[in-house]
Amino acid sequence: MDMSKLPAKVKANTAKIDHLSAEVSRIASTLARLTMQPDVSSTSHLERSANDRGRIAIPFDAVRKAIQLRRIRYEFFDKELFADPAWDMLLELYQTEIAQHRVTVSSLCTASGVPVTTALRWIKAMTEADLLRRHADPYDARRFFVELTPMATAGMCGYFEKIGELLPASD
Repeated sequence: MDMSKLPAKVKANTAKIDHLSAEVSRIASTLARLTMQPDVSSTSHLERSANDRGRIAIPFDAVRKAIQLRRIRYEFFDKELFADPAWDMLLELYQTEIAQHRVTVSSLCTASGVPVTTALRWIKAMTEADLLRRHADPYDARRFFVELTPMATAGMCGYFEKIGELLPASD
């Protein structure tokens, strides 16, 4: 069909339909990806990042508990006393890597527990230190995702393996 002979209103509606169709396809693929992710509440071991490297499996709950333990301090002490956004960010990203989820820059800023400008400085510094990698969302140019680099993942695996050796085994 020759689009040049169509009235402007029909052309505009066709463009809107094409845009909506693309959006529906994007949403459908996102939903399909999300439904195929493992249920991390019942998954107890680190998936690809540790197992693919032949490392000991790290319990997902160990990472979650480490985050919870850090936050309990705020019930008893001033939060400013323990401002350590880099470690909070690494824990958050490691937990989401285990769960095979993505983290946006804004979500990571929130998880850090510090002002956004401070969090962004830490993200930049850790990216320059090759601990984090940023990449654009292919569906939304305004959004960026953050993930651990292989070096940071290896460090987090090593850390949790070491503390696992120090803690008593649970039955």
